[in-house]
Amino acid sequence: MNILLVGDMNVDMILHGYRTFPCPGRETLVDDFVMTLGSSTAITGAGMVRLGDTAAFAGLVGADPGGAFCLDRLAALGIDSARTRVDAAHKTAVTVAIASPVDRSLVTFLGTIPYLRPTDISDEYFRGFDHLHSSSYFLQSGMLPHGFADVFRRAKEHGLTVSLDPACDPALEWKSGLLDTLRHVDVFLPNETELRGVTSEADPADGLRALAGICRVPLVKLGADGAMALQDGRIVHVPAPVITPLDPTGAGDNFNAGFLHAWLRKRPIEEALRLGVACGAFSTRALGGTGAQATEAEALAQEQP
Repeated sequence: MNILLVGDMNVDMILHGYRTFPCPGRETLVDDFVMTLGSSTAITGAGMVRLGDTAAFAGLVGADPGGAFCLDRLAALGIDSARTRVDAAHKTAVTVAIASPVDRSLVTFLGTIPYLRPTDISDEYFRGFDHLHSSSYFLQSGMLPHGFADVFRRAKEHGLTVSLDPACDPALEWKSGLLDTLRHVDVFLPNETELRGVTSEADPADGLRALAGICRVPLVKLGADGAMALQDGRIVHVPAPVITPLDPTGAGDNFNAGFLHAWLRKRPIEEALRLGVACGAFSTRALGGTGAQATEAEALAQEQP
């Protein structure tokens, strides 16, 4: 399958293994550091390439070393960057992740991320692609409140299916036209916190039911508890593999890659969820979202509980 990736692009700087979490007025030491490609959208695309798909990225980077780094990493990961524009007026976005094996906190400079506009995504971009994926909905203010809906609608008119991972809303408002946008989305990929924010439902199953009839396949990523989806009114739950994580950065994006790879091939929903949680788990073995992305054989070899 040929995947068009639209959206956020940034450098990730991951500080791993803190002894105490940072607080004002104190210096905190960590065990390791890596600078790598960020972008939830790009990590998902790189995971799909690793699984055997092809991908191209449409977005913005700055005319700076960070932008050059992102373009180099896209090329190294096998993602076509011909549709990525260099914006000389703004710096490339940077996220600093302060991580432990079980969780992380993120500090982000948005850089070029808010400056992508729906007019930057021409209809010409859709030709030759099977699917469009985007992430980090709430960070891309230049696409809100109706820009994503416009791009997704046009993509579907050209025969593409569409998926969206909302990621966190820093303002914790969970609005900005998202529910209207979801009417143009086939697969919605929030985690448990995001689903609760969008639907105001504390129980994940109730949150999925609240989205019935709005998007085609609502699902929720549950971390160590696996993942859950709603299909034809039925809740489908798949547990996560048993694994000792090193860094959870990008695990949800790698879940997206595995799920979409299987779903686009019309495999049963249980099989798509299982490949998703396996890819997510496998990716936690190294620092950064692209440090340990699985082939399909590697993902399916993960131990199941």
